[in-house]
Amino acid sequence: MSTPQDTPTRTAPGDLPAPGLPPVPAVTLAHGTAGGARPVAMPQLGFGVFQVPDDETAAAVTAALDAGYRSIDTAAVYGNEAGVGRALAASGLARDELFVTTKLWNADQGYDSTLRAFDTSLERVGLDLVDLYLIHWPAPAGDRYLDTWRALRTLLAGGRVRAIGVSNFQPAHLRRLVEDGGVVPAVNQVELHPGLQQRELRAVHAEFGITTEAWSPLAQGALLGEPALAAIARRHGRTPAQVVLRWHLQLGTVVIPKSVTPARVRENIDVFGFALDDADMAAIAALDRGLRTGPDPDVFN
Repeated sequence: MSTPQDTPTRTAPGDLPAPGLPPVPAVTLAHGTAGGARPVAMPQLGFGVFQVPDDETAAAVTAALDAGYRSIDTAAVYGNEAGVGRALAASGLARDELFVTTKLWNADQGYDSTLRAFDTSLERVGLDLVDLYLIHWPAPAGDRYLDTWRALRTLLAGGRVRAIGVSNFQPAHLRRLVEDGGVVPAVNQVELHPGLQQRELRAVHAEFGITTEAWSPLAQGALLGEPALAAIARRHGRTPAQVVLRWHLQLGTVVIPKSVTPARVRENIDVFGFALDDADMAAIAALDRGLRTGPDPDVFN
């Protein structure tokens, strides 16, 4: 069952319609009023471009926009911020219809270097500001994420970003950030799927009012053959991938599935016309096994 902290709110700026589909609900990011900034609505389902080559990114993002996605997630290290920018510029969509996230890479951590890296990302994506800027990893061996966070706070206070957050931060990293300056990350984007449900981390997010965002929400397909998911999918007349994405949404998670296959791009956003019941949610909860498809944030640098 969803807790009150997990339940997304519908707010007009984020209720973005997909053609022939119900609107995508939005979550309101917690620190949207910090420094006098206006509240920030973030679509709960967006499109990720991890591992998409830059010369293929514009076509992938265009397909996603055509399918109704309005939130696009990129990163400096992906090497495709420019491709995202080309698709956005060609889309004809108004800027306030779009929600764009990018991320700072580990090598650029530190106060001054973060500000320079942000300028470079902004130029590549071709925007005057980004909606959400994230520290990509805590990179604990370098121990620069506090200085980096101070730079993100400067960007937020200067109106150059609408919201700031982190990615792959563990509970100890989050507590240290909050204790340092009092500004709570709006988002923590982490690996999260039925095989890695991150219950302890999500409890810390609920404590601080941090929105949980899932990368690798489908575990790179590793769990889609699970009999429990197949059975739930049959009952609802859906695919296992749609069931997993629906599970994320009912947890209150922001989710950014990635695909370069147009039919799958459309399938992944078609998850608002059904709901999982308590038995379905319990069956998926039982799939948690601590399965990581990516690096361990405590050691990755």
